[in-house]
Amino acid sequence: MIREIAPEVYQISLMPRQSINAYLIKDVLVDAGSRHSFKTIAKALKNKKISAHALTHAHPDHQGSSKQVCESYQVPLWVGGADAHAMETGNYDKLIPKNSISNFVDKRFRGPAHAVDKQLKEGDEVAGFTVLEVPGHSPGHVAYWREKDGILILGDVLRNMNYATTLTGLAEPPKVFTPDPALNRKSILKIAQLKPKLITFGHGAPLTNMDKLYKLADKIS
Repeated sequence: MIREIAPEVYQISLMPRQSINAYLIKDVLVDAGSRHSFKTIAKALKNKKISAHALTHAHPDHQGSSKQVCESYQVPLWVGGADAHAMETGNYDKLIPKNSISNFVDKRFRGPAHAVDKQLKEGDEVAGFTVLEVPGHSPGHVAYWREKDGILILGDVLRNMNYATTLTGLAEPPKVFTPDPALNRKSILKIAQLKPKLITFGHGAPLTNMDKLYKLADKIS
């Protein structure tokens, strides 16, 4: 399913209850779900054109169909600098903690490696959005910020659902998937200072009630 949630910003739900999402910002596809997501992505993009594919981070539930996307649409891949090596080599030792849960997700979702055409850094421009470095959930995690209307494509710095129940609720990402939770908290505080008006997530529905963000930021500060 694809729906416009802000001007030139489309949410693509790749699994039921918005449990895994990708986004189309202008003509750039952000994230690509698992390796099983390509058919859903292609259906959503049927009447759209894309010029590039960017990731928030290179975890398996975000890069799974990236190789297929790039090869099928003949577009470049852009990834945060510290995640680029994993995307290109398939070596995820520094990106995800090793445990039974993360190993299960990795085996089920991860897609093949693919060359990175551009390593994104703070201040880069992507489809009218500014790149923000927000490490912690992965070393090279980035978000995309459009200041003029307060739209933030956040990835997994936060989630807006409970993974066990799929009920909506703002929370930090689970530690089993996050190599540096303390650094991720700094990234949460960084984005809270932006005072966004709409936040999108890799997992869960978009958020417009920023009181929830500010309460969480106060709790962890």
